[in-house]
Amino acid sequence: MTDIIDCVVIGAGVVGLAVARACAQTGLDTLVIEAESTIGSGTSSRNSEVIHAGLYYPQGSLKARLCVQGRQALYAYCATHGIAHQRCGKLIVATDSSQLDALQRIRAAAHANGVQHLHLLDQQQAQALEPALRCTAALHSPDTGIIDSHGLMLALQGDLESAGGLLVLRSPLLGGKVTGSPAGILLRIGGSDPTEIIARHVINCAGLQAQAVAASIQDVAPASIPGLRYAKGSYYALTGKTPFSHLIYPVPQPGGLGVHLTLDLAGQARFGPDVEWVDHIAYDVDPTRADGFYAAIRQYWPALPDQALHPSYAGIRPKLAQPNGPDADFIIQDARSHQIPGLINLYGIESPGLTACLAIADEVLHRLQHPR
Repeated sequence: MTDIIDCVVIGAGVVGLAVARACAQTGLDTLVIEAESTIGSGTSSRNSEVIHAGLYYPQGSLKARLCVQGRQALYAYCATHGIAHQRCGKLIVATDSSQLDALQRIRAAAHANGVQHLHLLDQQQAQALEPALRCTAALHSPDTGIIDSHGLMLALQGDLESAGGLLVLRSPLLGGKVTGSPAGILLRIGGSDPTEIIARHVINCAGLQAQAVAASIQDVAPASIPGLRYAKGSYYALTGKTPFSHLIYPVPQPGGLGVHLTLDLAGQARFGPDVEWVDHIAYDVDPTRADGFYAAIRQYWPALPDQALHPSYAGIRPKLAQPNGPDADFIIQDARSHQIPGLINLYGIESPGLTACLAIADEVLHRLQHPR
């Protein structure tokens, strides 16, 4: 007989682990399957590791609500689980007077989303915080921070396993279909010992592979699967010591947040990501793309030395929007959209997915417990 399990989570990135943890802690028999040989090897480990305050997102969107809820939950989780993090703060900078209106719009949107403690600074006030900064004005977000994303994922995995959940690596989903007796979704799982299992609930947290995973389940209508675009972002590390103690962001650009300066927990500065629309997943970093970073960075840090940037790493964001179009919201898709009870697909979980992971998990759990 085929084994029956309460819940299978597909994908062991930060969101998949958070969702699985939440399911296991409510008493659901939970299995996480991951195609790769390690947890969090995709988008979860190839980002800026920033805890976002929730400044940019349209009022009423899932990104806005889950970022604010998730940020509060994440800081609390870090404190109770000993996860390395720092509430270092962020400055969004206007480098000329034409960008002042954009700062005001960001501030208004953030307030509408429930973000507190924002301060609009003039040039002198901003440079009092960061003397090396060149700007006309800045928006200060003291609740923005940085986190050890790998430490977070290990803590989530530990909680999952302490609650009786199981994680299996090198176990890609080969396909699935709805079964009526017993009710659930039959999954074919590959790996060293391919197997079949029936899950009462399946949560697709496969990130860049979420659309492919959904398409591999026979009864999912193709029309219910949104289109996917890959937005590659390259990062370049700074040679030498940075003069900045805050994260520095320019006014956002289509497809991303501009070439911004972030810090790791050791104080090392890196710049990026840029936006490169690509057709396939590849994480190589072209050293020559750094040439285009210098002019952008010198808009807010004129003293950036020549030849100071060297390739660091690249990530790919699963975009639901078209190039030069407005950013799309997260999609957390349940049976109301695809008519398959027990299946939840998560699409387009890019930034602020890391910040929002615990709130996303709560949202998924609520939909499992209160299907409509």
